Amino acid sequence: MGQIIDFINKLNTQDIIDIIVAIGIMILFIALSSSISYMIVKLFKIKAKKREIKESAFYEPLRIFINILGVYIAVLFLKQPLEIPDEIMQIFTKAFKIISILAFAKGLAKSFTLDSTLIKRYKQKSKKEIEETTLNFILKIVRVIIYTLAIILVITELGFNLNGIIAGLGIGGVIVTLAAQDTAKNLFGGATIFFDKPFAVGDWIQMDTYEGTVEDITFRTTRIRTSENSIVNVPNSVISESSVINWSRLEKRRYKLNICIETNTPLEKLQKVEERIKTMLVNKDDVIDDTIIVRFDGITTNGLNLYICSYTNSVDYMSYLEEKERINYKIMQILNEENVKMAYDTKTIIMNS
Repeated sequence: MGQIIDFINKLNTQDIIDIIVAIGIMILFIALSSSISYMIVKLFKIKAKKREIKESAFYEPLRIFINILGVYIAVLFLKQPLEIPDEIMQIFTKAFKIISILAFAKGLAKSFTLDSTLIKRYKQKSKKEIEETTLNFILKIVRVIIYTLAIILVITELGFNLNGIIAGLGIGGVIVTLAAQDTAKNLFGGATIFFDKPFAVGDWIQMDTYEGTVEDITFRTTRIRTSENSIVNVPNSVISESSVINWSRLEKRRYKLNICIETNTPLEKLQKVEERIKTMLVNKDDVIDDTIIVRFDGITTNGLNLYICSYTNSVDYMSYLEEKERINYKIMQILNEENVKMAYDTKTIIMNS
């Protein structure tokens, strides 16, 4: 506190004016940062609306850069009047460069996301159909590269010797490799998922232990939302070694039903029921005609078994359940109209008197 008071006492009128001017420069840059950022982005997006410009990847990084630029210019302005030591100026210069590098890296990385204008335009103009999951994986790799280069530049700016760091990593490489075996497996598992494409984001998949909708695929894990609405992060190595059923890629779904009819049902009635069910299925738009099977399948101790099977184009599970329900109602209606009753498991017990 005493040093600050001594410093203030040493200030003359010109020094006070210089400090006021420096503060004015900072306030000016901070006040105009949003407007300047808006105009710079507008130069590259002439037709964009105000909201789109403010949501641009480089709008916020530019605003941060202009703010710190104002502070840096103000410090440079005060360097000579206040006789600021070179060591302190070097610290300010490094801080300015590091913040600028990180701000630029953030803006560049934000440009490589599925929601960015750059990628949306690429998807619109590209003649090739790129699966969103694959594109998202590639964009994640690009972002990792951008941030890695930014970190290298920051380390260099701080004065660290990269050769020494690399050498140190080489010495500890064996330890790191042993510790990161599981991570490596998950990374390779993730690569296998992206190249083999057994499923994509939005697909409903089933494995030995897990079942649900795929919400995200990262380098290490796949995020699945289960039917209980909970989230489970499954390591990619587990998925790559498991048998995965992708229910979302069904081309058709099977409808299957066994009806056991009472043994005393006349054969003419049984044949008529069989024909009416087959006709009903043929008249269904969603049922594939050449897959329809309605057969008197067998005789059991309980009754006569009628086997019904067909495939439907209702691939979505909910629409399939609705179609299945409609068919069941129709079958029950036919049985009631023909006065044909279904048999149930029965047992005859003979008691000796």
